[in-house]
Amino acid sequence: MRQNLARRAALLDAAIEVLAREGARGLTFRAVDAEAGVPIGTASNYFANRDDLLSQVARRFYDRLLPGAVASMEEVAGRTDRATVTQLMRGIVERVSEFRSGYLALLELRLEATRRPELRIQLTERIRADIDANIENHRQAGMPGDATSVKLLYLALNWLILESLTLPDVFDPAQRDELIVAAVERLIPE
Repeated sequence: MRQNLARRAALLDAAIEVLAREGARGLTFRAVDAEAGVPIGTASNYFANRDDLLSQVARRFYDRLLPGAVASMEEVAGRTDRATVTQLMRGIVERVSEFRSGYLALLELRLEATRRPELRIQLTERIRADIDANIENHRQAGMPGDATSVKLLYLALNWLILESLTLPDVFDPAQRDELIVAAVERLIPE
């Protein structure tokens, strides 16, 4: 397999766009090559098979979100109140929503994982690790609330993001913000 990391990243970004637009059935090496604007056959030089491509797309999604998450935590360093948690939750919803194609691609991967046990195992491990990291970051930062609070916020905000990206007219932006505030107020103690 080829090792040009920039080319691999470009192919994975193209795969994310194809997944978001065409769904898992539309994700082919040829479609990825076309989206990336590279010669036909390029993707097959970087990924052993479709399962390999799907697995690497999942990792790429999180790689693209991580820098924003680190920056958000640095921005609120030393502040440990409910208002800070609300600010962080708004940032999460905004950051994920701005990467619309990535989130939609992740949803496609989750659906595909119901049919592909290896992908299900990988996504389960990755998402569980992400939740565990969120809980640990919350605890280390001294934020109010416990592990259950973090898990409930994860569940509530993921559905809010899903609603915003797939049916954006269900809640207008002001209502979405009110829901974020209400979720934090109900799940995080003063």
